Amino acid sequence: MRNIVNFLWKNNFTILFLILEFIAFTLLIQTNRFHKASFISNTNAMSGGVYSAYSSVTDYLQLKSVSQEVAAENAKLKSASSLSFIKMRGSHVYIDDTLYFQQYKYLSAKVVNNSVYKRNNHIIINQGAEQGIKPGMGVISSKGLVGLVKDVSAHYSAVVSVLNGNTQISVKLKKNNYFGIMSWESDDNSTTATVNKIPSHVDLQIGDTIISKGASTIFPEGILAGTVSDFKAIPGSDFYNIKIELTTNFSNLSYVYIVKNLLKTEQQELEEKIEENND
Repeated sequence: MRNIVNFLWKNNFTILFLILEFIAFTLLIQTNRFHKASFISNTNAMSGGVYSAYSSVTDYLQLKSVSQEVAAENAKLKSASSLSFIKMRGSHVYIDDTLYFQQYKYLSAKVVNNSVYKRNNHIIINQGAEQGIKPGMGVISSKGLVGLVKDVSAHYSAVVSVLNGNTQISVKLKKNNYFGIMSWESDDNSTTATVNKIPSHVDLQIGDTIISKGASTIFPEGILAGTVSDFKAIPGSDFYNIKIELTTNFSNLSYVYIVKNLLKTEQQELEEKIEENND
């Protein structure tokens, strides 16, 4: 308390001057329209700048939650897409909710770890057995194919990336439905892959689109894989060796979608019966 009194006593003239300046400034603003308008305008500009900076900071801090909300909403939209349903009746068109039966559902997941420079790359996502994830499920991004679920814990899953020497996915040319196998060869980088088993008599052009074949129980038909960047006929073979530019950017992968095939068990059981009858 004594220090405060000493400070006020030593600076009494300065404090008195500041008080009088404040009173004079206030009277000037209140009695003069021009100065009052100018003061309000400058005050609004300053406060607007402060609020704008504050908003930018809070928006940045909220990006994580916004991204999660967008990913969840995209998963719902993908589940509601016509590609996720199979037709229950013939070629006739009906305005009827029972015309189509949903075959695929999608669950969004955050990528928590991802490798792109190894020979056999893997991705760790934050959804697991508690969310119904099982080994063998397909994984896609908003841009295209990502990989296959390999191992699952309670809350996490390990995904075998497309950028893995052990990954093979059935794909086809979008324009004519000729199908082949997409894999990741030793001379591919994180942006390219190889497609084999497409016959060399097929009309093929640079820029042609490669999509998922959809014949397996893993991916629906029509998911983007990449575009043809180079191709050549394999000597002594009837097939092309095709290089494609992947549509999924694995270097900045943040959110993915796990594909749940609701009819997988039914299809597998039927395929097993066919194999037993052929033995």
